[in-house]
This record gives sequence, C-alpha cells and structure tokens, in this order.
Amino acid sequence: MPFNEDLALRIRAALGSRDGVVERKMFGGIAFMLSGNMCVGVTGDDLMVRVGPGGLDDAMAQPHARPMDFTGRPMKGFVYVAPAGTAKDDSLKQWVQRGIDFAGSLPAK
Repeated sequence: MPFNEDLALRIRAALGSRDGVVERKMFGGIAFMLSGNMCVGVTGDDLMVRVGPGGLDDAMAQPHARPMDFTGRPMKGFVYVAPAGTAKDDSLKQWVQRGIDFAGSLPAK
C-alpha cells in the first residue's frame, strides 16, 4: 500500500528547514530521521510517531492514537495516529513535535 503523499508534504512543511532531517523509505512508507533517529513517518494514511517509552502512555491517551503494530506485535515507544488525528495542521504539528522531542533526546547516529 503506498503512503499518503499529502501527509508527507504536510510533515515536510511542519519540519521546516530543520537541520539534520533526512527522509528514508521504511515500514512500507516513509520515515523522517532527525540526526539518524526516526521521529515521524507515514504508513498508508497513518502518521507514525516515535514518542519513546516514557511518552507512550500520554500519547496513547490522545484521540486517534493506537499502538504501532504493523507486525501484529506493538513496537515500544511508537504510535500510529489515524487521519482524523492529523486533519488539522495544529494537531499534525503537535504530533510532529512529539517525535522531534524524543528523537532529539537521543545521541546522533
């Protein structure tokens, strides 16, 4: 299944001209890496966000978020956000910022 190009464009806009951001094909979609660490991505129509183990409970309490489980087993520290949760630019920017915050806390690769 191809990934949602419109959502990828909106993520690019939310990331702006931030240094250290690279795009890579990953998880059957596209991932945005910050200093070598994945922060957000797109699989199908869903936003993937790397929130880390410490941010998982709060992220899961948000509307339209669910565990990232593309293999049938949830990945620790990652969530999917359904399209309804990223329909507004402000909501998308908040999710992207969560991914940036976590990836930015990790050592560069």
